[in-house]
Amino acid sequence: MPNPPVLDPATLTAETGATDYPQPFRSQVAGRHRVVLGDPLGLSNFGVNLTTLVPGASSALRHWHSRQDEFVYVVEGELTLVTDAGETLLTPGMCAGFPQGVADGHRLINRSDRPASYLEVGDRSGGDEIDYSDEDMVWRDGAYHHRDGTVWE
Repeated sequence: MPNPPVLDPATLTAETGATDYPQPFRSQVAGRHRVVLGDPLGLSNFGVNLTTLVPGASSALRHWHSRQDEFVYVVEGELTLVTDAGETLLTPGMCAGFPQGVADGHRLINRSDRPASYLEVGDRSGGDEIDYSDEDMVWRDGAYHHRDGTVWE
């Protein structure tokens, strides 16, 4: 009889501050702890992560995707969503969605004094490009580039 498709996230190891951002951007996600949930369950069309931000940490640089949708659901704590519209406080049970191709960069920041956790879900559409709204950086063809096209070293 096959095992049920069930997973206890507490049995997995979190990726702490894992990023392939070039310097000097890596430190901005140093307080991010991400447990990958979708991959161990065999999901391939979309990713699911349970992410915790310590006080002062950011989810990512402010960004938007050309071909991938993203969704976040706050599980615990308080997070500040930063977009072109400004800042919005998200509390447990609140969610936000970021449709592909909408040039409105987003990121979450934990400005509280305790950890905050959220589920992040994103599809895995091929050919995705990422623009980083506040930085001289884009993701194209599998690498980070400056906006003028030169590759980040």
